[in-house]
Amino acid sequence: MTASSVEQLRKEGNELFKCGDYGGALAAYTQALGLDATPQDQAVLHRNRAACHLKLEDYDKAETEASKAIEKDGGDVKALYRRSQALEKLGRLDQAVLDLQRCVSLEPKNKVFQEALRNIGGQIQEKVRYMSSTDAKVEQMFQILLDPEEKGTEKKQKASQNLVVLAREDAGAEKIFRSNGVQLLQRLLDMGETDLMLAALRTLVGICSEHQSRTVATLSILGTRRVVSILGVESQAVSLAACHLLQVMFDALKEGVKKGFRGKEGAIIVDPARELKVLISNLLDLLTEVGVSGQGRDNALTLLIKAVPRKSLKDPNNSLTLWVIDQGVGTSVLLSKRGVFTGLKKILEVGGSLQDPPGELAVTANSRMSASILLSKLFDDLKCDAERENFHRLCENYIKSWFEGQGLAGKLRAIQTVSCLLQGPCDAGNRALELSGVMESVIALCASEQEEEQLVAVEALIHAAGKAKRASFITANGVSLLKDLYKCSEKDSIRIRALVGLCKLGSAGGTDFSMKQFAEGSTLKLAKQCRKWLCNDQIDAGTRRWAVEGLAYLTFDADVKEEFVEDAAALKALFQLSRLEERSVLFAVASALVNCTNSYDYEEPDPKMVELAKYAKQHVPEQHPKDKPSFVRARVKKLLAAGVVSAMVCMVKTESPVLTSSCRELLSRVFLALVEEVEDRGTVVAQGGGRALIPLALEGTDVGQTKAAQALAKLTITSNPEMTFPGERIYEVVRPLVSLLHLNCSGLQNFEALMALTNLAGISERLRQKILKEKAVPMIEGYMFEEHEMIRRAATECMCNLAMSKEVQDLFEAQGNDRLKLLVLYSGEDDELLQRAAAGGLAMLTSMRPTLCSRIPQVTTHWLEILQALLLSSNQELQHRGAVVVLNMVEASREIASTLMESEMMEILSVLAKGDHSPVTRAAAACLDKAVEYGLIQPNQDGE
Repeated sequence: MTASSVEQLRKEGNELFKCGDYGGALAAYTQALGLDATPQDQAVLHRNRAACHLKLEDYDKAETEASKAIEKDGGDVKALYRRSQALEKLGRLDQAVLDLQRCVSLEPKNKVFQEALRNIGGQIQEKVRYMSSTDAKVEQMFQILLDPEEKGTEKKQKASQNLVVLAREDAGAEKIFRSNGVQLLQRLLDMGETDLMLAALRTLVGICSEHQSRTVATLSILGTRRVVSILGVESQAVSLAACHLLQVMFDALKEGVKKGFRGKEGAIIVDPARELKVLISNLLDLLTEVGVSGQGRDNALTLLIKAVPRKSLKDPNNSLTLWVIDQGVGTSVLLSKRGVFTGLKKILEVGGSLQDPPGELAVTANSRMSASILLSKLFDDLKCDAERENFHRLCENYIKSWFEGQGLAGKLRAIQTVSCLLQGPCDAGNRALELSGVMESVIALCASEQEEEQLVAVEALIHAAGKAKRASFITANGVSLLKDLYKCSEKDSIRIRALVGLCKLGSAGGTDFSMKQFAEGSTLKLAKQCRKWLCNDQIDAGTRRWAVEGLAYLTFDADVKEEFVEDAAALKALFQLSRLEERSVLFAVASALVNCTNSYDYEEPDPKMVELAKYAKQHVPEQHPKDKPSFVRARVKKLLAAGVVSAMVCMVKTESPVLTSSCRELLSRVFLALVEEVEDRGTVVAQGGGRALIPLALEGTDVGQTKAAQALAKLTITSNPEMTFPGERIYEVVRPLVSLLHLNCSGLQNFEALMALTNLAGISERLRQKILKEKAVPMIEGYMFEEHEMIRRAATECMCNLAMSKEVQDLFEAQGNDRLKLLVLYSGEDDELLQRAAAGGLAMLTSMRPTLCSRIPQVTTHWLEILQALLLSSNQELQHRGAVVVLNMVEASREIASTLMESEMMEILSVLAKGDHSPVTRAAAACLDKAVEYGLIQPNQDGE
């Protein structure tokens, strides 16, 4: 734009608005506001900006701009009318009607205002009628649902759906609650029909969601025991719905009210911690109740995993964990010959229960793993040796109570409990193995003729083999036993477990090619047998899981990896197994994939240290020739072709405690390996890998989150982020990317995060605001001083895109900082790409903030040389950016224009203005025209 006066810019904006270029009009009005406009002009410009925002459907900004106009001129009818339009769109009808009433009082004969007031009055009346009729609707819905004659009708189904939908809105949930809704929902639950129970539970979710007082009232009316008992029903859908409700209740009790208009909740709830303990104690009671379904027990364990341990170890309060371990006794105190059952003992009771043959407590294939995870989380939540010693003592006492004086059945139960501990808090499991007679019983029972006894003993042996303290003992005493079982047993269930034990022992050297436990070719034979069992769909999923366990260990061997990825049938069976309800297989699947993609941590040893180790006759790890990058890339291609991404996406979606932080980390490592090559990223995105990476980057171990964030960065750099992360997901990507800017991340991670954020910052203002909200700007500025030229350049490019935001422009305009100086100096650097980024930022800032133009000559004495060098560059992009900066400076001030025209700049601009009709030519000509207008130069006889 060549116009400099407020009036000219306003007229230009008006023309653009009439042509439908609302973005251009907005820019013109914004530029005009940056000049010395009078208060009256400012009011007009603000209301015009409000009109632009209304057309662009940004109603929040429209309301803000109209309010600014009204602040300048309280009688501005157009501003009042535009604000009323924005408020109406925002649903704030009560405020909109006040503005319209003011408009009508100022211009009583204006028919537009009168019609708008009538319309909005009608909307308000309709809303009032709707709210008053909601009570009647709620009553009618409950009448239909509770009518025994309406059983199974479409009318009943529609009423239940409407009730659930109404409860999702806070106003609707409040209406249901105040209409005696909880008592009526209790009657629906008591009817015992699956559909009605589901409708009641889902409605209760809406009532309790993020509302502490309604949650406590609901628990009081229904009874905590009654709500928890629903978990134990046989219907899986009802049990899951009850699990969701209890999770919402836990969140409400822990977090409290998140919205401010819900009243003084603190006065209603004296002690939320007490309510939490009552809820938890009832869940612990459910674990050991006879008659509870296996699915219900698993759901109770899942809730305890989420609710009891601290979310962060930075929180010093682990009192809830200590209470569960030591007390956790609810209304039904379990007494037996083994004494009072604390919370810890109730969890161990589930962990030690047998699925086949069914015991007193019904459990699923996932129950023991869920119990192991809960025990592990409780143990990790302990803060000192005294607390851990108490945990060990309680576990050992429980195991002894079964092992001593309870016969063979008691010994089996004790060994099963030890297996549970070895899969969870392995320190406690190792100590339990050292109890007198336990390990000897395990070895003895491996030779039992009863399959159930053998299964328990062999599994315990396998879990013990993975622990460093016991591996050497088992290698010496258990290998021959496992081999005999593998060769001689007639039962596949025993042979496959014995094979896994051998696999564990055979992979003790990890990826170290020089440390092989078995003879050459033995691991390949074991792997072949594992793949054979894996592909045999006649074997139950629980047994086939052990084949995956074996492969998870054997794939440390590169020869095994190569054969495995070539076996399409085995890969298909692996991916199908990961989708089944047998969720305990997830960690083994993820481990095998990590091994096949070599995505575990590996550092090349220092050659000097290797020589020193050889000289000292120390062992030096060796890498297998087939673990070189070319082999790894080939394996990744084969996994992608086999559909690994789809399988992993399903694994990430798993709502199971088996998807632990460690399991998430493994999946993150594999995803990072899959997106390493640019040409593979399209396949990953097409199969949903981008969406699956977001939850991995937001939850899990620090390493896992970092790996997932880096994979997100790689995808964001090379693909269209709006297609890779459609809808609202694109905003969830920002936080993981910003986390890669921290100093504890590698230089490559910093660089890739900056590149990805640059792409996002160029898409929309909302994304730029999200980046600003995550406090990324100070870190990006820090990397602009980085020694590494690629990181410095990426940070500058990112800042250039962020400069489109008002908040960043304010930072550059603020007094007493060197931000502008840095951009000017970088515009004169030898690195052409850095020059381009800095000059682009400079062009953007001087266009949006003309006041910065006068400060450029003050930041460095070399400013003129730098601008001249840009205009003389052979790179047209640099020329154009330099020309835009010079044009902005000329338009900003006659004084600056005079300084420029007195230098060699005028000759450079004269030459550039004679070129073809390029953006550089037009900008140069505009500079000279402005200089003529100022009277600084005269056109020659040819009019040039």
